[in-house]
Amino acid sequence: MSVLYTFPGQGAQRPGMLHALPAHPVVAETLNEASVALGSDVLLLDTEAALRYTVAVQLCLLVAGVAAARHLAMLGAQPALVAGLSIGAFPAAVTAGVLDFADAVRLVRQRAQSMQDAYPAGYGMTAITGLLAAQLAPLVAQVHSAAQPVYIANLNGPRQLVIAGADAAMAAVANLVQAGNHGARAERLAVSVPSHCALFDRQAQALASAMSAVALRRPQHAVTYISGSAARAMFDGAAIGADLAHNMARPVHWYDGIRHAWERGARLAIEMPTGSVLTKLTQPVFEGGLAVSCETMSFDDIACLVRRHLQ
Repeated sequence: MSVLYTFPGQGAQRPGMLHALPAHPVVAETLNEASVALGSDVLLLDTEAALRYTVAVQLCLLVAGVAAARHLAMLGAQPALVAGLSIGAFPAAVTAGVLDFADAVRLVRQRAQSMQDAYPAGYGMTAITGLLAAQLAPLVAQVHSAAQPVYIANLNGPRQLVIAGADAAMAAVANLVQAGNHGARAERLAVSVPSHCALFDRQAQALASAMSAVALRRPQHAVTYISGSAARAMFDGAAIGADLAHNMARPVHWYDGIRHAWERGARLAIEMPTGSVLTKLTQPVFEGGLAVSCETMSFDDIACLVRRHLQ
């Protein structure tokens, strides 16, 4: 039986999230390392005002995930597998030793800035619950156009999907969903860019070029990297780098990725800060296992749980 660490994507952020991290030297070191790589104090990014912007959100999620995983390592808790949703793939890759944290900070800043600049307003993401992908796809196709694009972006569960695109197109899909009398619901997410669709093809290619300039290694310390896009384990550093660069333009297959982790022996899933959305998505797959989050348990208790699990 193995331990899986999951790292959340945009929408999980909250004001004060970096300040709420444990007061531990390894956390302080991580925050300082991020500040040096950025050339500015990373603790200025988790204010309510700053988190209105994609750059601050993605950097905070990267830093919080890496700091939490490092803190748990100091407490004797190590994962056998890691998986990240969207931006969460970057702290997952750092935790697996695929790339250096400072490189990840600079790459995530480029990623987020390019996404923010491309679609500063009028676009985003909307969660659709209660429909299968096969039911949602024709509704999306009915609305989608070059002028008002919309795509299925995340397949988080059999009936937990996310669309991305222009505000008007998403609203039109939401109206069709809720008029269908299937008991389905649509909810706009706290994400201001249309992630995980072809609208970011050009930005993904630019990030891939930047990725080619950093050192990429095979996962270290017997940690397996699970791609949220490909829903499978990846073992080659260059392939993981390409996965990281292009995930902004590819649908997320989270449900299938978590099933793959289960099939590879994961029975305890720990969600890194912040929030517990991934824990709720993981629990149905981990029937007979356990999924918990750093949001609802102390780091000391999680470390004890991991150590007991591995005995």
